Amino acid sequence: MVPDVSTGSDSRGLIVYLFGPGRRDEHTDSHIVAAWDMAGAPDPGRDPAATYSQLAKRLDHHVDLRARELGGKKPPQHVWHCPVRTAPGDRYLTDAEWAEVARRIVHTAGIAPEGDEKACRWIAVRHADDHIHIMATTVRADGRRPRTHRDGQRAQVECRKIEAEFGLRRLKSGDLTAPRTPTGAERAKAERQGQAVTARQWLREQAYAVAAAVSSEADYFTVLQSLGIKVKTRLGPETGDVIGYSLAAPGDTNAADEPVWYGGSKLAPDLSINRLRERLPDQEVADRPQYVADPAEPWRHTTTAIHTAHSVLDSGDDAAAQGYLAAFGDALYNIASATTGPHQAELRAAAMAFNRARRSATRADHQAATALRKAAKELVYASNEPGGLAIALVLATVHLARAAAKWHEQRGHEQQAAAAEEAFRHLQVGYQQAVAPVLADLAHRAPRAATARRFEQDIRVALPDHAHRILADPAWTALTTTLARAETAGHTPRRLLAEVGSERELDSVEHPAEVLNWRITAQPNKRVQAARGRRTTSGASSAAATLHPPAASPMAMRPEERGRHR
Repeated sequence: MVPDVSTGSDSRGLIVYLFGPGRRDEHTDSHIVAAWDMAGAPDPGRDPAATYSQLAKRLDHHVDLRARELGGKKPPQHVWHCPVRTAPGDRYLTDAEWAEVARRIVHTAGIAPEGDEKACRWIAVRHADDHIHIMATTVRADGRRPRTHRDGQRAQVECRKIEAEFGLRRLKSGDLTAPRTPTGAERAKAERQGQAVTARQWLREQAYAVAAAVSSEADYFTVLQSLGIKVKTRLGPETGDVIGYSLAAPGDTNAADEPVWYGGSKLAPDLSINRLRERLPDQEVADRPQYVADPAEPWRHTTTAIHTAHSVLDSGDDAAAQGYLAAFGDALYNIASATTGPHQAELRAAAMAFNRARRSATRADHQAATALRKAAKELVYASNEPGGLAIALVLATVHLARAAAKWHEQRGHEQQAAAAEEAFRHLQVGYQQAVAPVLADLAHRAPRAATARRFEQDIRVALPDHAHRILADPAWTALTTTLARAETAGHTPRRLLAEVGSERELDSVEHPAEVLNWRITAQPNKRVQAARGRRTTSGASSAAATLHPPAASPMAMRPEERGRHR
């Protein structure tokens, strides 16, 4: 059961909508199921003599009295509106049940506390099987405004109780960190235009993807504009600094053919300018990394950072953990963008699903997660996706998404836990799609039987407690190929197996050989590292010789050289 509180200033306009045919003739049998006074509330849906104006006048009675006291000026935002909808698949409630729902919500929201004779006037209108609209005017009989602080959250809490008592589907409780859901008008507009999502949802996903990829606030706005998105910034009156911004989707206009703007914080709480600045510190162009030397490095860096994030979730430092979850949300977008193949769609779906899990009421320490955020941004510059390393990274995201779900669940973050679980499922499907052909190719390239027997002995010595399960794993043949490649790259197989086997426990792993395969794949090539180190040392020596040539006696120089050194 979902309540959605909002405020406005047009009583009659809302009444016309509630009792009218709807935007697509979807309203049927509109009628009042509950009110502050059923006898005193005209019902235009059931009484032919009742008019919209009569009902508006009754509801506005206290408002009009207060307006006369204020010299003819009505209080601002004096109309309170709360649609309440049951979940898909729920049974249909009777009018009497909806009336009870309405009375409980206006009580808990502070609109009309039970037994308060001076409470606000309100009505509950039903014009569909699965929902009602509660409408109230927020001036009490004594002229005061009701106490509606955190009314939406209190209404949600009451709905959770109602669901349990009425035998309805139990929805997840929120913590006021969820983004705004599209309005009915926005959904209808998208449907008319043949769009799968509303402009608000599309802008939100574009903003998240761009924020994940860029390294500065200026780049954020520039890239959004390059996508055809209109950007409008709000400047401070004294400093001239940007203090807010709004976005408009291409071609999304109102009746006056003007762009429909959405503020950053209205798209999602962590897309406000202040929240963006916490994770988008300005950097000089010269400081921005150029990752061209080794295309594999960004994938290794990100995999290592995600393993670190997994450890932080177990550390008990909630602020750091929340920072890592926010950075992981960015990483998922960049991983999906840098990935090719049929599993890319699942990775993108995982990034979108995880958006609800990337924030909670726990304030994030974004500085703690700098390594993960920086590593993920390296993928923006990466090219030539390395198949095995990419799969190792996807497997790491699978484990972290499951750990994130457990972390949120332990802290009572129900919506976030559900979102992380959804992301986990998408990542798991994506991993399965990507891994099968690569494992088959590795198995096809398996080394000779003598080499495989040597690796089998290495397994028994390095990981004796897991050897039986590893050797029985269907991925064992593929692992022998990876061990042979690691040996060629300068690793000692037995030592390497002991190292990667101790990174995290293997007892709960269903396919230990498969997991070891990707852990080993993520290890750097020692021979390449050594060669790069020799080149760096040689280059440094050459540079030093150029800048500081060996001292020589002026008498040992030729005459023309002595002249240059005087």
